[in-house]
Amino acid sequence: MLTFFKSTLPTRLLLLLLLVLALRLPLLWWGLPLMPIELRAMLVGERLGEGVRLYRDLYDSTAPLAAALAGLLELLSSRTLWLYRLLALALLTFQAIRFNFVLNRADVLPERGYLVALVYLLVGSASTDLDIFSPLLLGHTFLIAGFSALLPTSREGYDNRRLFRAGFLIGVAALCYLPLALFLLLGLFAVIIFAANSFRSFLLLVCGFLFPYAVVATFFLYTDSLPGFAQFHLQPTISGLVAGTDGLPLPVQLRLLVLPGVVLALGLLRSLLGPPGLVFQVKFQQLMLVWVLVAAAMALAGRGVAPGTAALLLPPVAYFSLYLWQKTARAWVPEVGLLLLVGVVLLVRYRAVFFLDDALQLPLEARYAVQPDPRTNFLQGQRLLVLGPGLRPYVHNRLASPYLDWRLAQVDFGRLDEYAAVFRLARSLGPNPPQYLIDQRNLLPELRYKLPQVFGRYEPTSTKGVYRLGK
Repeated sequence: MLTFFKSTLPTRLLLLLLLVLALRLPLLWWGLPLMPIELRAMLVGERLGEGVRLYRDLYDSTAPLAAALAGLLELLSSRTLWLYRLLALALLTFQAIRFNFVLNRADVLPERGYLVALVYLLVGSASTDLDIFSPLLLGHTFLIAGFSALLPTSREGYDNRRLFRAGFLIGVAALCYLPLALFLLLGLFAVIIFAANSFRSFLLLVCGFLFPYAVVATFFLYTDSLPGFAQFHLQPTISGLVAGTDGLPLPVQLRLLVLPGVVLALGLLRSLLGPPGLVFQVKFQQLMLVWVLVAAAMALAGRGVAPGTAALLLPPVAYFSLYLWQKTARAWVPEVGLLLLVGVVLLVRYRAVFFLDDALQLPLEARYAVQPDPRTNFLQGQRLLVLGPGLRPYVHNRLASPYLDWRLAQVDFGRLDEYAAVFRLARSLGPNPPQYLIDQRNLLPELRYKLPQVFGRYEPTSTKGVYRLGK
C-alpha cells in the first residue's frame, strides 16, 4: 500500500478520492444531523438573500466571507444540508491535494507521492466534525492555498509578489475566521528563516494581509455597516465572547484530537531521531513545528471547541507522518503502521456501528445536533423572533429580525432602560414585525410597556411562551 501511494501517477490520486468517499458516504444512510454551526449559516444566508445588510440589519459575529458564501449557498438552494456537506468535503480534499503538491514541488523529503494527501484525508475523516462546513474550515483552505507563497522560489530569497500574495491569502482566511490572523506569526517565522531582508519582507506580508481588510472596510463604510463590523464581529471575536459557541463540548473535542495527536507525536519523534536532512528540509521542519504552536494558540482562541479545530493539525500531522513511512530495516513495520491507522480511523468514525462509543468514552457527534423544539412543532415556515439563546425554533422556521445571536442582541434587549436601545428595537421590528414571538426570557411584559405599538399586538397561544401577532 505504501509503495502504491509513493508513486505520482494520476491513478493513485483517483484511488485516493475513492477511498475517501468510501469512508464518508456510508454514513449518509443514517442521515445528516443538522449541527448548530450549519443552522446558523443557513439563517445568516437566508437573511442576506432577503437583502439585509450584515452587521447593520443582522446582529451576528459570523465573518464576512463565510457569511457571503452562506448567502450564495442559500441562493442556490434553500436549506439544502447536503450542499453544505459537499462543500466541506470539497474544501478538505482541496487542502489535502494542494498541501501534497506543495511538499512534492518543494522537495521537502526525497520521496514523492500521495502519502501526505492520504494521511491528511484519513485523519480528517476520523470525525464527522470535519464533514461540517464551518468558517474555520473555509479560512483554513485559504491558508493552505497561500502556504506555497511562504516558501522561496529558490534557495536564495523571495519574490516580493509571492510574499504579498501570502499575506493577502492570510487576510482572506481571517475574513472567514478572525483568529486565523494568528498565522501571521507563521509568516513572520518563514520570513526570518528564508528571507535575506526580514524586516522589509515582513512589511510586504503585513501589507498583503491588510489589503483585503481595507477592501472590506471600504465596502462596509459605503453600506453604513462599518460600526457594526467592529461592534458585532471584531470586538466579540477578539474578546472571546462568541468563541466556539456552536462547537462540540471541550471533552469531546479533546478525545477526537487524540488520534491526530498520537500520529503527530510519533512522526515528530521519528524525525528527531533520524539523520538531519538538507538545510532547506531542516528549515521546513522548523516551520511545521511553528505551525503546531500557532495551531495550539488558535485552539486556545476558540477555547478548543470551535467547529473545525481539528483541521489546524492536519498539515503538520500529514507532514511529520512521512517520517513514519520511510524505509526501515524491517520493511513490514511502516506497512503495518499505515494499515493500523486506517483501522483506527474506521473504528472511530463507525464506532456507533461497532457499538464502541461507550467503550471509547467518545459520544457521537450527532448527539449534539440541533433538534426541533417539540413545543413549537405547530410552527412551520413562519417568521420568528426568539427572545433567548435557543435556536431550535428556527429549524423549521425563518429568522425575522436582526437578533440572531442573543449575546450580541443584548446591545438592545439588555438596555431597555435606554432610549437609544428602545428606538433601535422600534426601527428594526416596527415596519415588519415577526409573525410569532417566542419569549424564553420573560421580556414581553417590559417590552409591551415600553413599545406597545409593536409588542402590544402579540397575543398568547395555547403554548406557554409563544405569542402570535394579532391584527
